[in-house]
Amino acid sequence: MGQLVSNTGNWLTNVAIILLVLKLTHSGLDVGILAACAYGPVLVLTAWAGAFVDNTNKHRFLLLTQSLEMLQSFSLAALAFMHHPPILGLYALAVLGGIFLAFDNPVRRSFVSEMVSKDDIPNAVTLYGIITNGSRVFGPALAGLLVSVVGYGWCFTFDALSYLVVICCILRMRVSELFLREAKGKAKSTVRDGLRYIKATPELWITFAMLAVIGVFSYNFTVTLPLLVTSGLHGATNEFTILYSIFSLGSVTGALIIAKKRLVQLRHVVVGAFALGITMLVLGAMPNTSFAMPAGFALGLASLVYITATTTLMQVQSKPEMLGRVLALQSVLMFGTTPIGGPLLGWLSDVEGGRAPIFVGGVAAILAGGLGYYASKRFVTTADAA
Repeated sequence: MGQLVSNTGNWLTNVAIILLVLKLTHSGLDVGILAACAYGPVLVLTAWAGAFVDNTNKHRFLLLTQSLEMLQSFSLAALAFMHHPPILGLYALAVLGGIFLAFDNPVRRSFVSEMVSKDDIPNAVTLYGIITNGSRVFGPALAGLLVSVVGYGWCFTFDALSYLVVICCILRMRVSELFLREAKGKAKSTVRDGLRYIKATPELWITFAMLAVIGVFSYNFTVTLPLLVTSGLHGATNEFTILYSIFSLGSVTGALIIAKKRLVQLRHVVVGAFALGITMLVLGAMPNTSFAMPAGFALGLASLVYITATTTLMQVQSKPEMLGRVLALQSVLMFGTTPIGGPLLGWLSDVEGGRAPIFVGGVAAILAGGLGYYASKRFVTTADAA
């Protein structure tokens, strides 16, 4: 319940700050730089943060990360209420939020496995996906409404206030009913151990190789979708918020469809990558925003299948003591690659038009799916036989 409210508020901030920078600069490259500022710390810190999380009481650490993110949202609100918000100030606060996210993401996601028994982890991951994607349905639409009615500052203010709900919910949890794993304190737990573990597990390193390609070129929707609408389809910013809400609604629908399915095999990840690529190509070919809406719904559904299959496979295949590091490294490839892909795709939009980043992402996802299919036939079968 807390995450549903807080994530909705978080998407208020994610969409509002993109629209604010786009309004101030009218540049795809600057939107990409904003994404790089927000996710650059994820690239630098998350792998180490995952090792730290594995030796930390996740329940208590969540209280700290959520409180710090609340303060960052209040700071964004203070800037947005200015008559001429400084773009460098927005970038600086985006970096600060990225630092908090680098720690919050692995602890929040690995905490899911401590809320249920091992047999229920696949279903719990899917339900968590419904929560996060459900918030993306309401958050962007609410951001578009608030921006047009009361302004950007109130978007960030409502986000900051939403953190009070999740903090209250964390405090209300009955810790004795959780499947908590004792923190190891000073025990050695390194990122290098996590990399060696992934390298020794074919299902994991193949999944990570696919995610590296998709993370850079395909999974940058906060950059590519607003540029597609405003530059490629010549629509208004409110049409972007509607498209993003429909995209998220597709993700929720996908989560509901697969809620009882165990997407724990590598072939599910491969199918998800192919579906992601095909739907991106279809969206990029749409002639206007009206046709883009159903294509965006299909893309949201495909993206949910891919990311849920990826996350569930990692949750099930990983040893409990390695889970934080594995999920942290997943975050590095999924979000931490944005400092590379965001500015690159933003620049490509300025040069070739708003459709180009979508087409590039679609081709990349299909190539990643082909890579996964080939590698699974060559390495996973051999490993199983051995």
